[in-house]
Amino acid sequence: MKKIFILFMILLLSLNEITLAKNCNKENTSMKKITQTAGHNILGEFAPEFAHFNDDVLFGENWNNQDINLKTRSIITVVALMSQGITDNSIKYHLQTAKNNGVTKEEIAAVITHCAFYAGWPKAWATFNLAKEVWCNEDNKTTLSDKDAYAKTIMFPIGEENTAYAKYFTGKSYLAPLSTSQVQMFNVTFEPKCRNKWHIHNAKSSGGQILIVVGGRGYYQEWGKEPQELHIGDVVNIPAGVKHWHGAAPDSWFSHIAVEVEGEDTSNEWLEPVSDEEYNKLK
Repeated sequence: MKKIFILFMILLLSLNEITLAKNCNKENTSMKKITQTAGHNILGEFAPEFAHFNDDVLFGENWNNQDINLKTRSIITVVALMSQGITDNSIKYHLQTAKNNGVTKEEIAAVITHCAFYAGWPKAWATFNLAKEVWCNEDNKTTLSDKDAYAKTIMFPIGEENTAYAKYFTGKSYLAPLSTSQVQMFNVTFEPKCRNKWHIHNAKSSGGQILIVVGGRGYYQEWGKEPQELHIGDVVNIPAGVKHWHGAAPDSWFSHIAVEVEGEDTSNEWLEPVSDEEYNKLK
């Protein structure tokens, strides 16, 4: 019985060793390969040897050494940089790398807190501020609507939905008053495919309108003429008495500032809509 027990224990230990070896091999083979080109991209011509050591040795060889997994290696790197008081983009890069390698918000908070007792409280504060940018800001991101995403690309506000003039538009538009005294100016935004009806700015003298394109891509067309494609920075002078329309391209939001030119007895005359057949010829 004693021999059987000893043989059983040997067999059990052997199985444990095989299992551990398999797990280690599985972990090592699943580690993704780290590649880095920042050194060559930024310093390749100025300091090629340093670029080689940074990209090919530090990251190409050391970071791909599978004796330590990437998550552990990331934590060690963050601790080393924090301990030296390095709080520039290099530690932020490695904080982001740590997150990408599976370090959770709770884990990085515990790591920085533990390190604070040895490296110092000010270094911990500085590192926490960067860690919050990496973990918290991304966690708080929400999916923006197309309108909100577009609004971030222009310097003027989009404003509220243009319900008061909705009957003069095909599609949805938005209006943001920029100046209502002296010279009236409005930022008008069109969703893709939105355009206003054919219309005329009437005046006994002077009058008309000026369009200044501030976002997206759109079109302006005068009656009897070819459509004019508009881009940011384009300016359109519309004399009084000219029948025209303007609006967004089929695949783009569009914004222009409308400047009302003062004149005598001014009024807007709204006419028929731009037909789908006409509009769908545009690109």
